[in-house]
Amino acid sequence: MKNQWTSFYTGYVKVKANGKGTERLINSLTRRGVHVWDVKRAGTESVVFCIDLREVSKLRETVRESHCKVTFIYGKGGPFLIKRLLKNSGFLAGSLAFLLCIFVLSNMVWGIQVHDADPETEYAIRKELDNLGVKIGKIQFLLNDVDTIQRKLTDNIGAVTWIGVELKGTTYHLKVVEKNQPKAVKQISPRHLVAKKKAVVADMFVEKGQPIIKVNDYVNKGQLLVSGVIGNEDSQKIVSAKGVIMGETWYKSTVEVPLDSTFSVFSGDEKTKHYVAFGKASIPIWGFNDPGYKQYENDITVRPLRFLQWELPIAYKTATKRSKDEIVRKYSEQEAYIEARKMGKANLKKQLPDDAEIIGEKILHVSNQNGKVRLTIHYQVLEDIATGQPIIQGD
Repeated sequence: MKNQWTSFYTGYVKVKANGKGTERLINSLTRRGVHVWDVKRAGTESVVFCIDLREVSKLRETVRESHCKVTFIYGKGGPFLIKRLLKNSGFLAGSLAFLLCIFVLSNMVWGIQVHDADPETEYAIRKELDNLGVKIGKIQFLLNDVDTIQRKLTDNIGAVTWIGVELKGTTYHLKVVEKNQPKAVKQISPRHLVAKKKAVVADMFVEKGQPIIKVNDYVNKGQLLVSGVIGNEDSQKIVSAKGVIMGETWYKSTVEVPLDSTFSVFSGDEKTKHYVAFGKASIPIWGFNDPGYKQYENDITVRPLRFLQWELPIAYKTATKRSKDEIVRKYSEQEAYIEARKMGKANLKKQLPDDAEIIGEKILHVSNQNGKVRLTIHYQVLEDIATGQPIIQGD
């Protein structure tokens, strides 16, 4: 018997044959290779059966040779279903257009909410979002991904420390952490000023308190610099010592610079390939040509598609190949020496307070081993060495 699933896709008809030669008709069809199934009697001279739609022509030829009358009861399967759909093409087109409209609307940006930001900062954020193309009505998968938007906002807006970006459905939620300008802290508790590291006092300005040391004195860490106890023995007063004690401090740093180094830089050329992804499978839809980069970095972005509040198992995927060039940088020993001095000073400045100043440096040791120039450098730094120490009762 013919597989009825196959018959459904190709289409089949149910036929009723009337006459005295119905048995001969069935036998003749079988001999001609026509697949007949669901044969049932519908009376003394009537038979009902099914045949494939493609074999109706053979049925007609066979009926002419018999003494039977054939009537088609109904047809089922793919061809008849398509015919009915075409007959109702307006309804079908409307349904498809409605679903397409819902699908597109489900993947658009319909809201941008900024949390924990004052009006001025919120205005700056929304203005920057406009520059990035993140606007209400934009298609989500044509915009930058959430991580990129977050990084660009944090880098481009100076009034914030951090911005968290989250996409929930069709709405972007932005959590803002603003920079709090430090307020002047009033010292209400009595305190001394002590040295926070070894130094030679270079300059001092005492606003409150009794100076214990003087310029050019050598002090150790924790040594008292300015006392919070003022007055004589008969009339003493405890205050919060305040002042700036500039001291010459010392740092030692070791820096290595290779004579030959290799690093990668982007050339600016890039090629993006677009896919429709179903789970782990991806079907390319645009950008089929291989750019032929010898060295490149592959940046893959996957954005799931949505229908209303549901996330579909279909995603829009882009794979961007960015061309890279390998650059070999060669230094002479003298150039590496100069570069190491620059690097050492730059690294030290990152560790020092803003008001500190490097006033001198001395090369303690230079070596060239294993293709690297190694410098040991001693630095002289002028910085505020004073820090507060609470006055304990009885001091």
